[in-house]
Amino acid sequence: MKRFIIAAATFITAALYGFSDDKPVQIAFEAESGALKVLYHTYRVGAGSSTFNFVTQGGQEILFPFERLTASTTLFDRHQIRFLYQSLELNTRITARENFTIDNVSFNTGDVVDITYGFPFYRFTYLYDFLPGESELSLGAALQFRNASISFTSADGTKRAISQNLGLVPALAVSGRFPFATHFFAAFDATGIYASSAFINGANFSFEGSILDASVRGGMKLQKGLESYINLRFIGGSAAGVSQYPSDYWTQSIGKDTANYLATMALTVGATLTF
Repeated sequence: MKRFIIAAATFITAALYGFSDDKPVQIAFEAESGALKVLYHTYRVGAGSSTFNFVTQGGQEILFPFERLTASTTLFDRHQIRFLYQSLELNTRITARENFTIDNVSFNTGDVVDITYGFPFYRFTYLYDFLPGESELSLGAALQFRNASISFTSADGTKRAISQNLGLVPALAVSGRFPFATHFFAAFDATGIYASSAFINGANFSFEGSILDASVRGGMKLQKGLESYINLRFIGGSAAGVSQYPSDYWTQSIGKDTANYLATMALTVGATLTF
């Protein structure tokens, strides 16, 4: 459905607006697809619970599909507003080789367990370009909505530990793009923050957290308004502390003590269509 909406919007915009390099407002749609490798991933929730290694214990040692969709508006060649949707859901099934506990739910040796680590996010970013012409060096800020859903479920359905959370994370953003040769370019972008204070992390209590979404890419212009690229991207983050949020929802974790550390690398190919 998301792809259909973006495709429809693209064709409607093209028909109404047309391709141009000198209009005060430019609209771009970008999509990339490839494979993601989890480099490091551990998780613990609840005092006395196990520290679970998703890579060595949870089946995340394989490659996973990776997709990313971005829409952006550039005003007067300097001001850019981006909207990003990043899907990130890792589904695995394991047979436990030792006992482990997640949020006061104990899984035993031999249990078949279905694991879902869902951490998609939505992000709004504003960037200001400091360089004139085709080269770009932009700085700005972002607001990211995390949409986390993590669950461990025994295959027979008798045991389940689930933790869901929707939250807003502010971050800093930087982006650069530099043309070279004929029709080729190199680019980078990074959005991230580290916070250990209540004011920055958006809570009313201290809780350590970080995010980093950074990439380098190389690409070429195929024709006016259309370019393709290959991209190497790191996505990672951390969350550690004792939550003081009230447990208003049945899908919130029972334990308040959390430690979640994730590092991934994705290799993708993509295309950008600009009007």
